[in-house]
Amino acid sequence: MIEVANLKPEEVALAIDWAAAEGWNPGLDDARAFAAADPTGFFVGRVDGVPTATISVVKYGRTFAFLGLYIVKPGERGKGYGYALWQAALATAAGRNVGLDGVVAQQECYRRSGFALAYRNLRYRGVRGAAAPLDARVVPLSSLPIAEVIAYDRAFFPEERSAFLRAWLAQPHARGLAALRDGRIAGYGVLRKCRQGYKVGPLFADDASLAEALFQALSMYAPEGTELFLDVPEHNRAGAALAERHGMGVVFETARMYTGSAPKLPLARLFGVTTFELG
Repeated sequence: MIEVANLKPEEVALAIDWAAAEGWNPGLDDARAFAAADPTGFFVGRVDGVPTATISVVKYGRTFAFLGLYIVKPGERGKGYGYALWQAALATAAGRNVGLDGVVAQQECYRRSGFALAYRNLRYRGVRGAAAPLDARVVPLSSLPIAEVIAYDRAFFPEERSAFLRAWLAQPHARGLAALRDGRIAGYGVLRKCRQGYKVGPLFADDASLAEALFQALSMYAPEGTELFLDVPEHNRAGAALAERHGMGVVFETARMYTGSAPKLPLARLFGVTTFELG
């Protein structure tokens, strides 16, 4: 019998550490930002008082939720513990469209649970190259009112997520930059330090030129020779071309799946996913 309980915000690091052990390479400060998104959205399953499985079902607004961090401890898999936790956690999002990024090995299981494929996300890996001049259109994200960033971000996500963004942009091991056009925000990106190298996410921009300027500028905040990662929706060919121009290759993929209709997101402007765990 598995006992299901919420992980307290200060306990979310348990799920992050397990994700690191699975090779998912989380950011150094992910736990605090994740917990800020929905303090009630993280769950643990205990067997005889021992943490055995984790999952997150983070709720946004009134209509959307995102599932992630679904992990059962090695040695305890195949005993039904994970599925029991899955059912209990998903029940908290009843009536919402739920999304996830599913690893290849689990995609058929997700289909049987009512999730349908929308598209693939491709993780590109490369190495930060030599220094390059900063594009004049790029400015520190901190120089803009946070309300402007939140308003720009809204087009790229099914629901409002200001609580998460405020925490995400304040990470101590992260750097945020914006691209301006005619004095207005026309793109932004965040580089954060991870257990291994750095990830760029999100990377949103009105066109490929601005995305390139942002990516190039963000990468300069990582030490030369450090690994860089960028998660690109497969339909964004300009995003794939950007990664390839920087010598990056695909090392991992997920299936973006939903229980309802796929949200109408501007994938042509979505050059980098924020995070596979929270969308």
